[in-house]
Amino acid sequence: MERAAQLSLIVLGIIATVAALSAVRDLAAPMALALVLGVVLSPVSRLWERLRLSAAVGAALSVILTLSFLGTLGLLVQPLASDLVDQAPKVWADSQAMLAAFHDLINGVVEATREVSNAVEGTEAQPGAAPVAPDVVAMPTVGGALMIAPAIAAQVLTFVGTLFFFLLSRNDIYDWAARRLASPAGRGELALRLRHAEQMVSRYFLTITLINFGLGLATAGALHLLGLPGALSWGIVAFLLNYVVYLGPAVTAVALLLAGIAAFDGAAALFPMLAYAGLITLEGQFVTPALVGRRMALNPLVVFVALLFGLWLWGAIGGIVAIPLILWGVVVQNGATVVPRPTEAPVVG
Repeated sequence: MERAAQLSLIVLGIIATVAALSAVRDLAAPMALALVLGVVLSPVSRLWERLRLSAAVGAALSVILTLSFLGTLGLLVQPLASDLVDQAPKVWADSQAMLAAFHDLINGVVEATREVSNAVEGTEAQPGAAPVAPDVVAMPTVGGALMIAPAIAAQVLTFVGTLFFFLLSRNDIYDWAARRLASPAGRGELALRLRHAEQMVSRYFLTITLINFGLGLATAGALHLLGLPGALSWGIVAFLLNYVVYLGPAVTAVALLLAGIAAFDGAAALFPMLAYAGLITLEGQFVTPALVGRRMALNPLVVFVALLFGLWLWGAIGGIVAIPLILWGVVVQNGATVVPRPTEAPVVG
């Protein structure tokens, strides 16, 4: 009975925690992203320490470099976004034409089936219903964008502030956690585990970044050969979205399908998506398991569930931080390097 009561309290605590994290997602999501990025930047922080820079100066430099890098990526992707907005009418018209053709095909199959059924039953065919015109999708307005601008600015400030203060005091945070979460005899071991987890997550993220960079470069080259406008920007999009496992490549493939429809006619519209699909398959099945699986691996089911939970809880940010957080927790719990299982080749990049 006592055991059941304890389990009930644990379950209720988990439910309450998840509900609280969901309720404050606008605050918690950018904080979680900043903490993960702060762990990833730990080698840079150690470099500043070796150069004998003060903690405040090192943290400020790391934040400036991070924001500069993200801003540069945004500037490189901006022409692509503008081009897609300009091409939106053509994409919409071509997509509607494709949907109309598919709708007519389905109606033809249904009508043929109805005629066969009526012939068997000896009844007359009823005239088909008139096709229903698709609803017009409302495009976002400038006013709507201005309404959400303060919320976005608040999230950016939360991200920057959390990243700066974590980098400023990360060693103190680890020592404080070791004092509060372990007995006096185990504090040193827990502190070592926390720093080891930091190194593992940083190494994982660096490896995934190199893989994603190669994927983005290959995508840009393939799309350039196909003649798709903005090939470099598409390479950056492939690089960034591949951090969100499973979902990111799917979104990129759909976006390239729309871009192909805007740029080409006929079957050539499928070539950009097919080229990317071939590259992402090569990356997921061979490159990532070979480079990541040798050092660390997670059960594919754990990866998938963590991704779904992160996306459900915090959206795209949750999808980005889910795998590093799981890896960090596993390393802290085990106190050793996460090693692959012989029968598994999980894709975590």
